[in-house]
Amino acid sequence: MYPLSREIRDQIARWPQAAQGHFHSARALALGAAQGAETGPLDETLKWGQPAWRPRRPRTGSTLRLNWSPARPDHLMAFVDCKTDLASLMSTRFPGQFENDGRRSLAFDLNAPLPQDAIAQLAHLTFTYHRRKRGG
Repeated sequence: MYPLSREIRDQIARWPQAAQGHFHSARALALGAAQGAETGPLDETLKWGQPAWRPRRPRTGSTLRLNWSPARPDHLMAFVDCKTDLASLMSTRFPGQFENDGRRSLAFDLNAPLPQDAIAQLAHLTFTYHRRKRGG
């Protein structure tokens, strides 16, 4: 597994313990999904101050971001590109399992177990988005 960069470590160190725990679990699931989907290496960066992953190989997949915010203190948020159908697809595949705006954000309750299947599928679908749209 990729070691966390200092900037991402510093960012999540500001989060409550429950959010940090869900983050580390979700990150492991996302990295595993990328490996299983054979997307090649991921770039792991901060985008808009949020940990983000995207396949390094062009035209393979889209960006997945995770964030905790005091505005939604009981949730770890996942964000996908709003120009994709990813959030809507997750709403269809996992109805009622987490909050989903159907456009770009999914909210995972910090007081509940992390929905591992949903996170793994979200990561897989996100990291293969362009490849799947081309039929690959």
